[in-house]
Amino acid sequence: MAKLTNNKLKLYGFNNLTKSLSFNIYDICYTKTEEDRKKYIEYIDEQYNSERLTNILTHVTETIGASVLNVAKQDYDPQGASVTLLISEEEVPLYVLDPSCNRGIITPIRENIVGHLDKSHVTVHTYPESHPQNEISTFRVDIDVATCGTISPLKALNYLIGSFDSDIITIDYKVRGFTRDVDGEKHFIDHEINSIQNYIADKTIREYSLIDMNIYQSNIFHTKMKLKDINLDNYLFEISEKDLTEYERDLIVKKLDKEMTEIFYGINV
Repeated sequence: MAKLTNNKLKLYGFNNLTKSLSFNIYDICYTKTEEDRKKYIEYIDEQYNSERLTNILTHVTETIGASVLNVAKQDYDPQGASVTLLISEEEVPLYVLDPSCNRGIITPIRENIVGHLDKSHVTVHTYPESHPQNEISTFRVDIDVATCGTISPLKALNYLIGSFDSDIITIDYKVRGFTRDVDGEKHFIDHEINSIQNYIADKTIREYSLIDMNIYQSNIFHTKMKLKDINLDNYLFEISEKDLTEYERDLIVKKLDKEMTEIFYGINV
């Protein structure tokens, strides 16, 4: 796994590079009955409510070395949640902080919250859903981390992967703009990277099948990940593998693998 190093460039002014990380995961589950599907959605909605997502994004902010300026969050009916954080590369003194910013301190009168960062932001949205015909339910999480300056969202990548039960992961990373050194020369990137996989832990790499699609000239990097092994008990809701016949186990594994394959390749099989 690669390590991010401090920017050693002597810059003329502020580092204007914008680094954007889009992190998308799917958690797959077998839900045999309509009642199971309903309970699964309720379970997911409770497990990943806006409060827990806020805690995850706050830790992301700390991991990349930024400070929270403002947080906004919302739980939706019938399901789903969104959180946005506005963050800063360095802590902003209170006397220059906009009065609308809550610095992540949530009060009872502020039920709807969004998180903002100075020059940067972190957002998360959740999408639970189910498929009534094939008995498969899915839970999708979209997280976006955008930063300016020397802080990098790649530092939080392994923490994000470990924060969710991730069967399918899609990661996009892009560096936009340019910054100038003291001699006036433009720099369109300030760190080495030829694949997002450079920043993923070796243990995780061994657990997933991975595909890369990169446009190096534009500093655009894309990685897809699919969990290699299906441990059936990890995918069953309200039932256990020992309660199933061999035929039922094989059938469920095929359904799970089909769902994961379709999501991984973006096609209907």
